Order: sequence, then structure tokens, then C-alpha cells
Amino acid sequence: MSISDLYDSGFRTRNKGHFSAIVRVALSDGTITTEEQNFLDKLAIKLEISQAEYEEILENPAKFPINPPLLHTHRLERLYDLARMVWADQLVEEKQKELLTRFAIALGFTAANTSYIVDKALKLVDLHVDLDTFIYEMQHLNR
Repeated sequence: MSISDLYDSGFRTRNKGHFSAIVRVALSDGTITTEEQNFLDKLAIKLEISQAEYEEILENPAKFPINPPLLHTHRLERLYDLARMVWADQLVEEKQKELLTRFAIALGFTAANTSYIVDKALKLVDLHVDLDTFIYEMQHLNR
């Protein structure tokens, strides 16, 4: 097995774990809305999730663990996707916010300030900021 095969395998595993976390957020209220479905469809393409993997993840999203990226910037990208899923149907439910908080901790954010991080992430997504703005604002939380 070559280095590129190992990298590709790890990358795909992280993407499946991330996609399954997004699906869990979408399903946290028991249903996937049209807006959430559209978001999932677009994200699956971005993350290179095949149709078979998509269906497998929808069937059992808990099967795939979160494998947080090493770089802080990549963790913020994952948080951005998760927060966007919470806001996909323009309604933040408490179950979704709690799940987002758990995923933020799983991504490696400090438990002590996770509540603040999640609130800030949701506010930024509500403002429809792009990924670059989100990352910049999240890296400068103390302003």
C-alpha cells in the first residue's frame, strides 16, 4: 500500500465520520427536512461520499465515529458544516444545539468554553457568513 493510499483512506474515513455527524444533527429531531436534505446532498458531493456510502450512513449514522482533523482550521471547517446543518431549516432546536456541543468537544474544542464556541458559530451561520469569515471570526473569539 502506498502513502497516497493511506492518505486517501484516512481522508475518506474522516469525511464519512464528518458526514455521519451531520446526518445525526439532521436526524436529531426525528426527521430530515427538505432544506436539510438539500444540504446533505451538496455536502455528500463535496466530501466525495458515494451513493452507497450515503445510504449506509443514513441507515446507521452512529456507525461512523468522528475522526477530528489535526489542524485547527480544518476543525473549524467541520464546525462550520455542523452549524450550517443546525440552521438549514432556519430553526435551532435544543436537541440539535446539544448535539452540536457534543460534536464540538469531539472535534477537540475545549469543554470549558464549548458553549461559547457553539453560540458564536450559530450566530455567524445565522448571519450567512462564508467559510473564510467564519474561520477568521472563530479564531478571534476574544475580540
